[in-house]
Amino acid sequence: MKNDNRKITTRKPGSGRKVGSGTFREETSVIRVPNSQKPVIIDFLESYAKKQRQAEQKDNLDAVDEFSEPVLGLPSLSLPLYQSKVPAGLPAPADNDVEEQIDMYEYLIRDGNDTFFITIQGESMIEAGLMPGDKAIVVKGKQASLGDIVLAMIDGEFTVKTLSKQPNGLPKLLPENSSGKYAPILITKQMEFEITGVVTGSFRRFK
Repeated sequence: MKNDNRKITTRKPGSGRKVGSGTFREETSVIRVPNSQKPVIIDFLESYAKKQRQAEQKDNLDAVDEFSEPVLGLPSLSLPLYQSKVPAGLPAPADNDVEEQIDMYEYLIRDGNDTFFITIQGESMIEAGLMPGDKAIVVKGKQASLGDIVLAMIDGEFTVKTLSKQPNGLPKLLPENSSGKYAPILITKQMEFEITGVVTGSFRRFK
């Protein structure tokens, strides 16, 4: 009788990759494929996963619209800033209440070469004061810090959110709307992610 020296291994409970930790966050199974087709299948699955992520995130993104640049070389235009606080409905303050003159261009735009405007869509950032139709001022190349409002690109789609961080160190984008309609966006290593610029202000017209 021959001795069978083959080693029998057993799997410890809970060992191996956890269920839901892969790209598709579900159980996996082993299949055999030709080696020559592995790259094709991997590319297909990555593209499919990307489309799924885009569909899931579409409601949270509030995609940005209408990129535009400031007109450079404009003459200075200083307007009066009144020192008195004026409640709505009362008469206009007197001329002698003028505290200083403000050039709106200099006040809103620090570097015209690195600044552009975007139009806000959706209501995910209303509690940060960004309403649908507002023009947000974005400075590209500015170093973003946690808590900054940023213009980010996720898988080819632009969105404006507050920058935060996950426990694993990866970025997290937070909406500023307590209605519960918008969920935080958790950035994963599989996503194409880039911070395009930091939002430094906004403005709107009523008429």
